[in-house]
Parts: sequence; structure tokens; C-alpha cells
Amino acid sequence: MKITSRSFAAFAHDVIMAALSFVLSFYLRVGGDIVQYSPTTIVTYDLAFAVVAGVVFWWSGLYRGIWRYASLPDLLALLRGVTLVILIFFPAIFIATRLQDMPRSLVGINWLLLMAMLGGPRFAYRVYKDRGLGHVFEPMSYAPVPILLLGAREGADLFIRVIGRDSRRSYRVTGILADTDTRVGRDIGGTPVLGTFDEIEKIVADLTRHRDRPQRLIVCQELSRGAARKLLDFSAESGIPLSRVPRLTDFRETREDDIQKVQPVAIEDLLGRPQTVLDHVGMRKLIAGRRVLVTGAGGTIGSELSRQIASYEPAQLALFDNGEYALYTIDQEIGERFPEIRRRAIIGDVRERRRVDEVMAAERPELVFHAAALKHVPMVEANPIEGIVTNVLGTRNVAEACRVHGVIAMVMISTDKAVNPPNVMGATKRLAESVCQSLDIVEARRDQGTRYVTVRFGNVLGSTGSVVPLFQRQLAAGGPLTVTHPDISRFFMTVREAVELVLQSSALASEDNEVRGKIFVLDMGEPVKIADLATQMIRLAGKRPGIDIKIDFVGLRPGEKLYEELFYANETLMTTKANGIKLAAPRTIDYAMLHRSLDELSQHVQDGREERVLSILRELVPEYGDGEAAPALAASQQP
Repeated sequence: MKITSRSFAAFAHDVIMAALSFVLSFYLRVGGDIVQYSPTTIVTYDLAFAVVAGVVFWWSGLYRGIWRYASLPDLLALLRGVTLVILIFFPAIFIATRLQDMPRSLVGINWLLLMAMLGGPRFAYRVYKDRGLGHVFEPMSYAPVPILLLGAREGADLFIRVIGRDSRRSYRVTGILADTDTRVGRDIGGTPVLGTFDEIEKIVADLTRHRDRPQRLIVCQELSRGAARKLLDFSAESGIPLSRVPRLTDFRETREDDIQKVQPVAIEDLLGRPQTVLDHVGMRKLIAGRRVLVTGAGGTIGSELSRQIASYEPAQLALFDNGEYALYTIDQEIGERFPEIRRRAIIGDVRERRRVDEVMAAERPELVFHAAALKHVPMVEANPIEGIVTNVLGTRNVAEACRVHGVIAMVMISTDKAVNPPNVMGATKRLAESVCQSLDIVEARRDQGTRYVTVRFGNVLGSTGSVVPLFQRQLAAGGPLTVTHPDISRFFMTVREAVELVLQSSALASEDNEVRGKIFVLDMGEPVKIADLATQMIRLAGKRPGIDIKIDFVGLRPGEKLYEELFYANETLMTTKANGIKLAAPRTIDYAMLHRSLDELSQHVQDGREERVLSILRELVPEYGDGEAAPALAASQQP
């Protein structure tokens, strides 16, 4: 067994408890008469008892168990260890001295006391961590299908306990692998931690030799990107399916027993993003009891915003979208999941100033989350005026209506494509950022002025128009998967994480006036090569890249960059008190001047003067390059 600081501390604790238990047992048996016994005799016996206990405890493997997951198997191991100590020590002393110097009833008292002094701290720690007694004395049972758990943390402990309660006994855990070696050689719920992820090939080979080859690999914790890919590669090479249990963060929507309903590894599992600790108290304080409006509520981001906002119990929730079916879908879902929340589904378009004002006057929102936008780069490149009307003028409509109707805060969803944009979509989102920045500075001068919060991040997995649904459709059709360029890369995060961090940013902005005029930038981690993403999706589908499913490179699309950036080189990037969120301070434009320019832009839009519209866009967003030169520009900027 690997000796760690924790296992040594547990060993030292038990030896000390053994020594104390002997003296205390002696006192409990003879009471005040203990002073009649020779101190040298008591100390000699006590030290001998502690030595025997230490040898037996270490030999019997008590320190493979982890206190955090102490359960019935650990209690049984303690029972065996303590009984063995008593059976060795007292007969040995009897042979040597006939127990002339100590009461013979000490045997039973010492056994009971030592069990209490060793088991009590273990289970008290477990109860403290679990905040209850529910899972401490659960029996463990094993299932006929051998599996190997990947992860030696809470997920593994919960999985083992849950399948132990399963009368159908569908699984038998042959062992556990850990992401680090600190728990190797120990056990969780009686199941040994056999090694690390890097040793999976050797460990599976050993299990196979012992006729205990696992038939499934089950992931029980968040994985780093490198670990996820190595395990996926091993799964493909060995033919052992790779699955995962539901994430612990999903249990707010899932019954605990559903953890045994293992799921296929999804593409988001390969991102390797660490779990961010969120300030749920701050987010609830921001939303609870307030009237909230979400624009673009039927879209990928807007619908997830609506779900998470509803979970924080707003006074009412207005869902605003121009797509009837998408709006109907999210309205029905919110009604089913949160029937107690007052809500209203409103058909409308942020492009129509009059409609936006009507909705604001009727709903009187205190918080507005603006997710409505055109986001598909080639589509906006082919329809630039429509992109400008929605992304720029639509944002101004919402922002100025918030100002007029006394909204406390407006939160705008932006994109990494707003940084050094070679395309119309990115330039329009950068200009929308400027609108909110400028108004935020203007409103800072007013008492009770509206806060304008801008949150910038990259792609979300599975969003409409993104590459993941495209690949899924192409996989279903038998391929090939089309990638624009071998080196193209993008930032990715799950929609749930993105929205959680948007709400976290909103809570931070509500507490700090120093962030006015700045932009919240989400930490997207490392960019992902799209070609690698395609390869991994093929493997997840149980196919062989390049053999069963081909990958075709079709060339960059109009306005497309090889890689995206989250902030400008000249922006001062600042940390916040929330992990995963930073602040950027890009240049701002005087709002009076910007307002006049947007009025001129609006007039040219109405007249259909596309060239003049794009010319004004370039004046207001000087970083915006020539759209037709974007592919060459992107290639020259490749890192």
C-alpha cells in the first residue's frame, strides 16, 4: 500500500487510541483502585498493547479505506482488526503472566472501548461530511457485470452505494482508478483503488489474467481533456465501452438513484473544463422576487437563461422571441418545471422599436437579459443589413427602452467573434458592446441609473447553427464530416456553464460600481481544434476516423477566422472575485456621438444602401477588416 500523509495520520491516530483505550479500560474496571497498581506495570502493558495494535492494524490494511467514505465494509474491517488485537495480546499476556497483574474482565471492556474509539471518529467525520446518517451503514453488494470505475472521489462512493441497494444487482465493481496516485492502494466502500488512469492498460491486463476483465469503463468524475482523450483511445483500442454516471451537478434535476443509469460519454466530457464554484446566494439575491424579461428566449442561450432564472424564483418571467415555435417550446417547458412562476410568452422582434417599448411598458421588468441576435457568420455575411438591424439597432432599441422604463440592469450576451472581427457578425456584436458600454457610463452619472452588463464568451456546444449538431447529422448520414480547415480552432463550453457564468457576472456587476463601462469575459479554457472534435465525435459513435467515417476539408467560409480571441491585445484584463470570469476594458465611444452615427446608420438601412451601411460599420468598429479578405487575414494571424 502506498504510504501517504493521510494514511500515516490515520495510523498514528489509531495507535494513540489503542494506547488510551487500554489505560481507560483499566480505569473503568478498577476505578480509584488503579493507584494500587504499579505504574511501571501499567505503562509496560500499555506500550505492548499499542505495539500489537499498530502491527495488526497496518497488516490488516485498515488504511486503504478513506474516512470520507467510511461505511459498513470499513466497520467490518475495524471489527476484524480490533478482535485480532485482543486475540493476540491477551492470550500472549496470559501465557506469560497468567494475568496476575490485571483483571480478566478487562478483555471485553477493552474490546468495546477500542471499537468505539476507532470507529467513532471515522463515522463522525463521515456524518459531518454527509450532513446526516443516511449512508453510513449501507451494506455493499456486487453485481454480475464487472465494471471498472474511473475516478476515486464522491462520484465513485455514491455509485458504489447506490448499486449496492439495487436488488437487480446489475453491476459488480472490480476496482477503481484515480486521477492521481494519492489514493492508490486504498479503498472506497470496500472496493480497491488499483492505480491511476495512466495505468489502465496494465490494470485491465492484470484483471483479464485473473479472469475478471471489466466489461465496461464508467467515468465518475470530471476529467481533464488529456485524460478524457486517453481513456477514449483506450476504449476504442480495447473494445471496452466507455460510459459515465450523471454528473453530481445534475442531481438537482435527477433522483440520486438515477446515478446507476450510466450514459454514453458525451462530447462535452472531452472539454476537460474544471467545475467552477458559483455564488448561488448572490445570483438568487439578484433575481428572486424581481420581474425579469429575456429576449431571444427561444434560442439556445435564451432558453437556458430562462430555465436558470426560473430556478431562482423571480416574481414574473417574460419570454420574448420572434419565433413562434421556439417561444412555445420554452414557455411550455417553464410551465411544466416551474408552475408556480408567473410567466408570459410574448411574440415580438427587437428590431421593432415600438414593439419593444410596448412590452417594456406592459411588463415593467427590473432585469433584462438580451440574448436575441443573429449569430451565424456566413449567414450574416450574406445578409449584412439584416445582421446590423438585429444585432446593432435591435440592441439599441432594447438598451434605450431599459433606460426609459427604469430597468435596474440589462445584461447583453456577446461573443468572442467581436474581437478583431473580419466579418459583419463580429463587427455588429462589437458595436453592440459599444452601445452598452457607453450607456453604462452615461447612466453612472444618474441616481438609480440602469446598469448595462456585457458578457463575452465563445461557442456553446450544441447551439443552433454550431458545428456539433452539423457533425451529428453528418454522422447519422454515414459521413463524411466536413471541416473548413485542418488548423481551425474554437473556444467551447457547455450552454449550462456559459449561462451560469452569465448570471454570476450579473451578480458581480450589481455589487460593484467600479466595473461600469467594462466587459465581463468568461474563461473559455484552451481552444479546441475542430478536426480533433470531429475525430472524437466519430470515436464516440463507435466508428473509426478515416476508415468508417471520413473527414473532408472544404475550405474557410466567407468571413471565417482560423481562430478566435476573447479580448484585444491592448485591453487591460483584470481578475474578479469569481473564478472563470475576467474583466476587459476596451475603448468606449461617447454615447451622444454614437447615437448620431446609429441614427445615420438606421437611415441608410431603411434606404437599402448596403455599401454606405458597411462603411459606417467600419468607421465605428475600426478593428473590422475587409470581409472578403478575412480568410487571408485569419491565416496570417495564426499563432
